Parts: sequence; C-alpha cells; structure tokens
Amino acid sequence: MMNRITATYYIETALDPHQAAAVLAGEQSSGTFVAVPGETESLKHQFAARVEEVKALDDVDLPSLPVTQMTKGPYHRAMVRVSWSLDNFGNNLPELISTVQGNLYELRQFTGLRLMDLEFPDAFVSHFRGPAHGIDGCRKLTGVYDRPLMGTIIKPSVGLTPDQTADLVTQLATAGIDFIKDDELLSSSSNSSFEMRLQKVMEVINRHFHQTGKKIMYAANISGEMDEMMSRYEMIVKLGGSCAMVNVNSIGIAATKKICDSGELAIHAHRNGWGMFTRHPLLGMDFRAYQKIWRLVGVDQIHVNGIQNKFWESDDSVVSSIGALMQPLGKQLDPLPVVSSGQWGGQAFETWRRTETTDLLYMAGGGILAHPMGPQAGVKALKQAWDAAVEGLTMEEAIAEFPEFAASAQKFSKQ
Repeated sequence: MMNRITATYYIETALDPHQAAAVLAGEQSSGTFVAVPGETESLKHQFAARVEEVKALDDVDLPSLPVTQMTKGPYHRAMVRVSWSLDNFGNNLPELISTVQGNLYELRQFTGLRLMDLEFPDAFVSHFRGPAHGIDGCRKLTGVYDRPLMGTIIKPSVGLTPDQTADLVTQLATAGIDFIKDDELLSSSSNSSFEMRLQKVMEVINRHFHQTGKKIMYAANISGEMDEMMSRYEMIVKLGGSCAMVNVNSIGIAATKKICDSGELAIHAHRNGWGMFTRHPLLGMDFRAYQKIWRLVGVDQIHVNGIQNKFWESDDSVVSSIGALMQPLGKQLDPLPVVSSGQWGGQAFETWRRTETTDLLYMAGGGILAHPMGPQAGVKALKQAWDAAVEGLTMEEAIAEFPEFAASAQKFSKQ
C-alpha cells in the first residue's frame, strides 16, 4: 500500500464487525448513509476507504458507551484496519486527522471506538521534517550526554512575580538543574507578563552560562494567539534561549507546526488535556497514534507521564508510551520522552528497570522544590537516584549511601 494511510481501530458494535467497519469506511471517505448520484465505481475505486482487516475479539453484554437507540447485545469487539488513498488529503495533516478521527466517533453503529495506531507510507513521512532537534539535539543544547536530563517546573504554577521566578531559577541553576519550564497554566498573568518573566529568567540563565559554561534549557510557555506566539518565539531567540513550550492540544496541529517549522528552538510539547482523548479504553485514541501525529508536526519533546504517577495512568501505559517514542518513524529524529507527574528519585529505579534507557527528560516539580533540604538538595537527590539505578543499586542501598536521596525518600515515599 505504497500510497495509502492505514488506521487501526478497536471497535465495539452490535452489528457484525465487518458491516460496522464498512459503515466507518464509507462515512469517512466518499460515501454517506445512502447512495448518491456521481458515486461511480471509478470514483469509489480511487477515493473510497478500504477495510483491510477485521479481527474478531470478545463479546460483552452491555455497551461501553451510551446509545440513543439501544440495540440488543451481545456487543462484538474487534480490531479493524481501514486504509485511505493519499489522493483524499495529500500531505495535509489537519485533513488527515479529520479523516481518521472525525465523524466516525458519532456513528450510532458503534458502542465503542478507539484509534489505536497509524501506518504511513515512506513518501508521506518524508514530506515532513519531523523534530528539528530530537534527543541528540536536546542533549547538545544542554551538554548532558550520560544520564537523563533533570528538569523541574516553576511552582507555584501561577502567582510568582518575574523577580520571584528569577530568584527560584537562580537557586536551581546553582543546584545544577538542566531544564526548567513554565507551568502549562501560565503564559502571561496580571503579575507576571511573559515578556518580563522571560527577560528576568534569561538574565539568570545567561549569567550562569557565562560563569560556568552550562546553558540551562528554559521552556517558556508561548501558548496563545498565532501572532503572539511567533512574537514570543522570536523574543526567546533574541535573548539566547534554546526552547519554547506549547500546549499542543490547546493550540492545535497547524499552529504547532508553524512554530516547529522555524527550527531554531527545541519545542516542548505539553499534552495537557490528553486524558479526554484516552482515559476511556473504548473511546478516543492510543498514544501510539497520538505521538506519530506530533512527531510529523515536528515537536522535540513529548510528555509521557511517569511511573507511579499522581494521575490515573498505569505504569504499563507509561512504559508503552516511552517505547512508542523509541520506534523509528522514517528517517526523522526521535523526540525526547518527558517523564513527569508526581516524580521524585524513588521512581528512577523502576523506570530504569522497565525501560533501560536514559534518553529521558526526567521532570520533578514538588520532588525538587519541596525537598526537605531545599531545591539544591532536590536536584542532587534526583541525580543520585538515577546514578544508583543505572549502576544496579537498590533503592535501599541508595538511601544508605546518599543523604540527600535519603531525605527525599523519607518525605516523598509517604506521599
């Protein structure tokens, strides 16, 4: 299928799954609920979606999603693969999304439907540059090569003044942090305009760079209207920054791609709102499909949650997400997985055991800033934990050897 894009769906339906898949294919290409003039065989041959495979799974007695016209069960679950010709949408990513993730969710023939994966022909992938920096580029920008990048988030999320933010960044810089980002809730507030905060923070980062040779990556949250975002992007470049953060689900595919296409800054993709796409097992989309879209868009760093996180996502799901980002996508650079959400050094051991990779941006907000010995000890404890995990020490052995990590374990293991 050299010129076709294929989507895999997990479906639930009271119909025969082959029949339901045919409805999906018709609705999302040349068909509608009834035959119309002009829908010739030659037209359908070129433009109609095609059901490639239907694999029956289990049956259930009750529907996973509510339906207005209740059809008597059982409800059949299946994996289906549907393909579309590139003639339908070309290299237009928003139209691709409208095709593989549009009105199909509205179809009453389904009591569950979830986009699981996407397969692209080489010619389609090669049209998109993908990440401009990726893992290797982010390592080069930060000078960190032999361990995860250690990062944190400005906390409190909203409320600090630019001067207070700069004071916190000064503490973190002294502690040896690699990466700092704005919280996704803050771009510009009444007491912390984006411009003033960026200027104050970059003064600290640039001063620290001139003194030590270490350039901290600061992901300033530029999310906003398009012109506003581009202006903020240019200000980061002018002040010597290396990164910008965008709330990708908020600003959308086209806006994110416009930002990524500039290529000067590493783009940190915050996926806030992700839960509404994926939390229900028979609705929305799987991270395998989601991450491919944003890799085509060109982001350099993508959130994957974290082991033993504070949210609903399971450890298995987090590990699967990290693994998905490690799978090649054409000749594009691999994006850097961002591990976050309730993290401190204690999760380093299980993260390493299950992934065996240090190609991570390991983010700890409270795990650094609320360390009982202060933020500097918080950064040190995080590095100690990862060094110990990679060297094969147990968490108990690390507690006995490193006082900063021991103090963090004393506090955070009880949370």
